[in-house]
Amino acid sequence: MRAVVAGNRSRAAELSFTYPGPSAVDVPLADGELRRQIGLKLRAQDGCNVVYAMWHIEPNTGISVSMKHNPGASSTDDCGDSGYVNVQPTAGTRPPTIKAGEPHVLRADLDGDELTVVADGKVAWKGRLPAESLEFDGPAGVRSDNGRFDFELKVAGGARANGRCTTGQLVSNAD
Repeated sequence: MRAVVAGNRSRAAELSFTYPGPSAVDVPLADGELRRQIGLKLRAQDGCNVVYAMWHIEPNTGISVSMKHNPGASSTDDCGDSGYVNVQPTAGTRPPTIKAGEPHVLRADLDGDELTVVADGKVAWKGRLPAESLEFDGPAGVRSDNGRFDFELKVAGGARANGRCTTGQLVSNAD
């Protein structure tokens, strides 16, 4: 599942979710790995240019941040699974393992090229994104792979001084 909050250019997003279990049908990622995960999309210009902060459920666990950057490409037909860069953190602690039925909260705050990802109230990933992440821009959103999730996505409310997240309308963004 892929979706963005239409018209939003937020640099902060929060995802509250519960994982009931695996999806009915498993679909491996393009590289063949079968991964269960949920996470946030930031600066999601399109399916070829986006920053991901993902919480992995299996086969490995933890927070992973990656940037997908493909100048001149805008759809998966154009770029496939090219352009991914896994970004290493400079700080953070391992988040709890996601178990079926337990509630969790994932938050990402982007300030320029500095990203902080908080999982269940603790900094789980902090670091700098590659300079190329500033070459594209778009809304915040959500992504999941091979799992069922009950979730609520909140994005920072634009001109609000307090930076609180508000709910927004999700639109499909296939990538």
